Amino acid sequence: MVPGEVESTACSGPAGLALAGDTGRVSNDLAAVDAVAGVSFTAGRFWFWFAGQRWEWSGEAAALHGYPAESMTPTMDQVLGHKHPADRAAVAEVLDAMVRTGQAFCSRHRIIDTGGVERQVLVVGEQMRDEAGAVVGSTGYYIDLTAAAARDRAEAIDEAIDEVLPEVLVARAVIEQAKGAVMAMYGVSAEQAFNVLSWRSQETNTKLRVLAGKLVAALREFAGGSPQTRTRFDHLLLTAHERPDPSSAEEDSRHGEAAVREQ
Repeated sequence: MVPGEVESTACSGPAGLALAGDTGRVSNDLAAVDAVAGVSFTAGRFWFWFAGQRWEWSGEAAALHGYPAESMTPTMDQVLGHKHPADRAAVAEVLDAMVRTGQAFCSRHRIIDTGGVERQVLVVGEQMRDEAGAVVGSTGYYIDLTAAAARDRAEAIDEAIDEVLPEVLVARAVIEQAKGAVMAMYGVSAEQAFNVLSWRSQETNTKLRVLAGKLVAALREFAGGSPQTRTRFDHLLLTAHERPDPSSAEEDSRHGEAAVREQ
């Protein structure tokens, strides 16, 4: 079961636990992980609903924890119980922050399966939204890095992440290009453009990275904009350096609105 389309950080560095405030970037990363899962590493999917703190694991995620390879609904105590004792408190802290803030997250830590075998995992989670667009939970992957870590723990983990990152960057780039196209055509914000792409991805049961790639490729059929649009863009291209910084313009706009309200 794949409940709803979602918005994807690569967990870099030797530490291993972090909240990712840039949920749009994490969305793209997770779409890329989805593209390479099962190719370079073993990955199992999870879903977590804030209401009732309900978990669901795919068969692969269950197997990673030592259970039969079929979907299951572990309790929060069960999920935390599989964390390595030395990592458990830190993981619980990240999960608590994720529930409170609704942010995407990334965690690299150890788990202990039902047979007592220690595994090194990378967990990447992103926002899960309902049909109304409200954040209702988190969904993502458990990625098993144990085989790589067995060769040379620190170095091999970095190599495994480096192997995934190029795919992540490619997927992120094409999604960003598609977002830019939607923003230009409809005059909407980056977040609204991503929501449009996510909606079409869900409605057509097409992975976001695939949909974005097809959209970007098909843009060539437009052969550019109309002469009037091109003229306006020519002017923008030649004068863009004279425009105020976007963040400064937004700040001025907010100050202006506040002044109007005070009058």
